[in-house]
Amino acid sequence: MSMPPYGIKPGRRKAGPHRCDSMLHALGWTLLSAVVPGAGFLHSRRQRLGGAALLVGVIGVVWAVLAMPHTKDEALSLAVDPARLTRDAVVTTVGLALWAGVVVATFVVLRPRPAGRRWQLMGATAFVGALCLVVMAPVGLVVRDAFAQVDIVNKVFTHNQTATRPAHVTAEDPWNGRDRVNVLLLGGDSGPNREGTRTDTMMLASLDTRTGRTVTFGLPRNLMDVPFPADSPLHAAYPNGFTGPGDPGSWMLNAVYREVPILHPHILGKSADEGADAIKQAVEGATGIPVDYYVLVDFTGFRSLVDAIGGITVNVNVPVAINGQTDAGIPPTGYIEPGPDQHLDGFHALWYARGRYGADDYQRMSRQRCVINAIIDQANPVNLLRRYRALASAGSKVVSTDIPKELLPAFVKLALKSKDHRAKSVLFRLSADFSPGNPDFDYMHQVVQKALAAPVKRHHHAPSTAQDDQDACAYHPGQAY
Repeated sequence: MSMPPYGIKPGRRKAGPHRCDSMLHALGWTLLSAVVPGAGFLHSRRQRLGGAALLVGVIGVVWAVLAMPHTKDEALSLAVDPARLTRDAVVTTVGLALWAGVVVATFVVLRPRPAGRRWQLMGATAFVGALCLVVMAPVGLVVRDAFAQVDIVNKVFTHNQTATRPAHVTAEDPWNGRDRVNVLLLGGDSGPNREGTRTDTMMLASLDTRTGRTVTFGLPRNLMDVPFPADSPLHAAYPNGFTGPGDPGSWMLNAVYREVPILHPHILGKSADEGADAIKQAVEGATGIPVDYYVLVDFTGFRSLVDAIGGITVNVNVPVAINGQTDAGIPPTGYIEPGPDQHLDGFHALWYARGRYGADDYQRMSRQRCVINAIIDQANPVNLLRRYRALASAGSKVVSTDIPKELLPAFVKLALKSKDHRAKSVLFRLSADFSPGNPDFDYMHQVVQKALAAPVKRHHHAPSTAQDDQDACAYHPGQAY
């Protein structure tokens, strides 16, 4: 007569896996397993499987807590780190698939057998499917946006070889000990009826690398005879500044981007955007300070970019024309009417920034600066998350730059600092001291140095010459800026 295994009394069998006695009971344990992975397996006496699921679940929660950004700074730094974003997205996808597998498997092993009526089984299965969908859908959207962000960072911030990027700059020392970093903001005006691209919007932003305080300099598109730095090959080609025979319009500052690559291909070295390298050096010659990086926004895609963020809000002081040509006597087809806090979609924002009929270049420059400020105000974290897919799609088609992706975390931190301070804005406009057609570049250099050295004031009077343009975006009915 055989003896029972040690520790088990005669007449008793070793307890094995079991199922729940009702469908409602099985669904309850399935729901608990969605919160505590492995709970249902343990209840069904599958200790090893339940313990493994619980351990993986705990590890996943700990990883999520450690990997999740806890501050705005950390969140934005993560958003510009493609390697980390990809890793986190892949791990999240795998973890989500494992979680769904545990939930479904828990229901399968716990449902009673026989399972009852067919409609009960179908209803229970639908409940489990809905449970998985409720949890997986929002997480899946986050993962999708993470991969979209990886795509846009790789498209915009890689393959951007340049001949004018600062040397000896690394992610560990992004500013190479310098007090300021200077970024040239360009608005490219290309289109089907225009040959090449002219940079009709040119604004140099100088940021203090310690405090984030920013001074911007608005440069007129019709600035003539712009000098290049003495150590640049372009200075040897244009010792008297950017000038030459023929149409004077081909020798203005806004023509440098288009003309230099045509007239002197590869003169500065290998570059993904020779025009951007050339105009960086032209702006350096005009302002007297080095231009480290550029960001170019193509106005042909500007409309979609504004629509992607839900429009912008600006003050309109005087009617701004839509279409129309002053010189040709062609009247506008409409106007953007004056008023405070006007919310503009992409179409109207584009004309607010570009409208020339009845306005001079300096009024347009001021409006363009207001548009940039409005875009920055609209680009808050909540709005960016809500409209992320549209923004990512528009951004990769509209923006180009030579800022390397390795420096993006440093620029994010600097941008956060800059939002804590009111930016100072200087606009070079026609005056007794300054004429774009016959510019005094020594005067421009003095104005730039004075603006960088002066403390930022809280209140300023309306601009008259190359002065602070801070109030240009305020509402002053009937006053054109």
